[in-house]
Amino acid sequence: MATTVLDSRALNRATLARQLLLERADCTPRDAVAHLCGLQAQEPQEPFVGLWSRLRAFDPAVLSQALLQRTVVRTHLMRRTVHLVTAEDALAWRARHAPMLLQRVRAVYRRELEGVDLDALAAAGRAVTADGAPRSMGEIGRALAEYWPRAGPRALGETVIAALVPMVQVPPRGLWRRRGGADNVALASWLGRGIDPPSPKGTDPVGQALVRRYLAAYGPAASADVRAWCGLAGLPGAIAAMREELVSFRDERGRELIDLPEAPRPDPDTPAPVRFLPAFDNAILGYGDRSRIVDHEHRGVSVAGARVVLVDGRVAATWTVREGAVSVAALRRLSSAERTAVAAEGGAAAAFLSDGDSDRVRIEGLGG
Repeated sequence: MATTVLDSRALNRATLARQLLLERADCTPRDAVAHLCGLQAQEPQEPFVGLWSRLRAFDPAVLSQALLQRTVVRTHLMRRTVHLVTAEDALAWRARHAPMLLQRVRAVYRRELEGVDLDALAAAGRAVTADGAPRSMGEIGRALAEYWPRAGPRALGETVIAALVPMVQVPPRGLWRRRGGADNVALASWLGRGIDPPSPKGTDPVGQALVRRYLAAYGPAASADVRAWCGLAGLPGAIAAMREELVSFRDERGRELIDLPEAPRPDPDTPAPVRFLPAFDNAILGYGDRSRIVDHEHRGVSVAGARVVLVDGRVAATWTVREGAVSVAALRRLSSAERTAVAAEGGAAAAFLSDGDSDRVRIEGLGG
């Protein structure tokens, strides 16, 4: 039985350390994306803010170049959400996510897909995208609707893109300060090789690897947290198979938390700097129980797409940007020292987002 209890503050500091939010890291954007197991990226510009908050001397052009050089890609993966992940992880993880992706798409389009042979739809989707030309979901859906008119273009296009045929969203979408539609290319065409095959029946090395990677970036965590992050079934079996290499704790609710033995678990009294997080940041969304970083009454702000401010490691405000000005709305009373720290980091965020034009940096709405 695990006897060591980790309270919410201990879990908070462990999360911040592993999420590169306790101290900015000296690594490349590509390496940060790998360490974080990807960044949620349905809003194309948000990963740039997420990496700016985590890396020293972050240059957004380097991340854009990684997309152009195809070392990172935008694809549907964890939770059927668009994530920015390394090319290697997209290839290694896609087969393990395939059943979940299909299950979630079918739950949305159950009636539209009634009577549609999914194997035939997958084959038709591969044929439509075989030439490697970028296509929108609508274009793919309309081409497929010639064969399944009752299903409709939207259901057919999204089912192929998000579940049946591994795809990537290609630049200019996702580049720094560039706009572009969600045009898709088959992952195999974009990267020049197909995804890794599924693991042999009865084994789950990819699931075990995912658990290790998750714990390195999010742990300590309960098995339910791992599933909340990725949406995958079957992970308790993977965890059971790797029990001997893990350590365990309890949280204040009595839940078992698993972890890697040598992973950082800082002193709970370690000071935590103010950090400005993007919309849908996985530091919050990567858990089933988010109480380590956000109070229950504010739990919905990140799900709703709000950008949040961490003060002493916890969500304490939301923030917006307009014409280079950062406006901060406090969710609780901020002390004078906290307001000063938020203003300083908000000014840095505004400078980052406006190319350092200090004349356009204004901090508003701190409240108190």
